[in-house]
Amino acid sequence: LHEGPAAQAIVDAVRPHPGAPGRMSLADLAGYQPRERQALCHDYQVNIPASQNSYRLCGFPPPSSGAIAIGQILGMLKQTPANGLPLGEDGLPGAEWLHYYSEAARLAYADRALYLADPDFVPPPAGSWRSLLAPAYIAQRAQLIGPRHMASAAAGTPAPQPERVSFAPMAHQPEYGTSHISIVDASGNALALTTTIEAQFGARRMVNTSLHSAQPRSGGFLLNNQLTDFSFSPRGANGAPVANRVQAGKRPRSSMSPTLVFDNATGRLLASAGSPGGAQIIHYTAKALYATLHWGLMPQQAIDLPNFGNVSGPTQLEQQRFPASTVQALQARGGEVRQIEMTSGLQVIVRGSAHGQLMWFSGSDARREGSVMGD
Repeated sequence: LHEGPAAQAIVDAVRPHPGAPGRMSLADLAGYQPRERQALCHDYQVNIPASQNSYRLCGFPPPSSGAIAIGQILGMLKQTPANGLPLGEDGLPGAEWLHYYSEAARLAYADRALYLADPDFVPPPAGSWRSLLAPAYIAQRAQLIGPRHMASAAAGTPAPQPERVSFAPMAHQPEYGTSHISIVDASGNALALTTTIEAQFGARRMVNTSLHSAQPRSGGFLLNNQLTDFSFSPRGANGAPVANRVQAGKRPRSSMSPTLVFDNATGRLLASAGSPGGAQIIHYTAKALYATLHWGLMPQQAIDLPNFGNVSGPTQLEQQRFPASTVQALQARGGEVRQIEMTSGLQVIVRGSAHGQLMWFSGSDARREGSVMGD
């Protein structure tokens, strides 16, 4: 894709566009270098009467924000009254649990807005991205959460940073879709893969590879629209730069959250999970992980639960999925609640047992016509 006929076809699709001509060159594509990054892993304990287990959650590091945000949300929830709360008699998360989840999400998204960006351009706070998942820091953040809606949720300071560069938080912007697939093969090799061109049809520009190929019907592909994942404003209201601002050669922050879960007692893979859904990917994946690890749900049951979240604003609930009493109880805690369309596309595989045999159980999201296949 970066050299030869395919590269020329990409340039030809970008430069002469009648509405918005671009300046991409063959040299730009030839100079592109992919980055291979180590997974960001952290330990996660479930300490409730029904389960005393230790897991290792592994996800993609920055510029993806998913692994850190999910780790923060789950970590803070454990230190609130939400820990140990079961599903309601109707099989749904109750208002109390949803309140604490929403407050934890607000704090996680505040850190996300201030700190998370391409590590080739933006240093991590306290010298390591793991500082945002440190138990002491998570405990400090969880202390901010109470039974009432917080007046405001600001980013924290993971550790003293005498040489810290001052950034401004990135304002919330709409994010769109992706695709996710989870696979475990017969040998136990596992994959959690999230890929994106940012929205349906990407940048709405089709590359016609047939124009530069000896094969007249070699096909084509759509170009992505990932530039919109950068901050639209390079600086905040205080004049400080936004970490996720546009810079040459920089990769934009994303919400992609491909996740592998391992059992710390055995070291074996326990689960593979992920979803499309823009900024809500974090919440969809966190929902599936919490529901399987804490509530003991099967993958399909976890996926079928109604969606919920908070992306630095009102609490969001999947429309027509929660009773009016839940909405009213959340509002009584002082926060705004919006019922919206929340179209996840979760794919989850979990190791379990049946009839004394180890087995893989899987689930797929009907919201996007997902499917499950196996031998």
